[in-house]
Amino acid sequence: MARVQLALNVSDLDAAVEFYGKLFGAAPAKRRTGYANFAIDAPPLKLVLIENPDARGTGVAGALNHLGVEVETTDDVSAATARLAAAGLATAVEENSACCYALQDKVWVDDPDGAPWEIYTVLADLTDAARSGSTTSAARRADGPGSACDCGPVCAPAAADDHAALAAPSASLPADLRSLPVAQPAQAGCC
Repeated sequence: MARVQLALNVSDLDAAVEFYGKLFGAAPAKRRTGYANFAIDAPPLKLVLIENPDARGTGVAGALNHLGVEVETTDDVSAATARLAAAGLATAVEENSACCYALQDKVWVDDPDGAPWEIYTVLADLTDAARSGSTTSAARRADGPGSACDCGPVCAPAAADDHAALAAPSASLPADLRSLPVAQPAQAGCC
């Protein structure tokens, strides 16, 4: 099932989870330190909450982190990439990207005002991982679209083509990816 993703910066994750749980009548699909997501069926929505008090102001100021569309397969991401490029949009592709406590394939584009959009699929769920810093938002980059991930492990392409290779640390993987153990194959609703 495809669904729109809305990633919000929040100043207090516990208060936000309580509010959005009541608003949508649902429990989070995933909850990690500084991060939660809800996989809402009606309306089809992936709501991502990222604790980021430095970015979040009051009201709507600083609320948006990024937007996205979750799709089912890597083929769907590839088709979206081809469609967006054919439409003349600058794209940035990330494969085997560790982001939002998940291993993902995705493509990024920026809207005319610089708001970052991703079209992505989740390949595997990742367990808790150290966050060494955040990547630069595509909205603040002068060189075009790119990762706007600021929601958990830093987005970085995996070094191995085989997703199973990420299940155990390997000397062939970059040091920052060795701390991102794969917990299990992705389930619907993971981000």
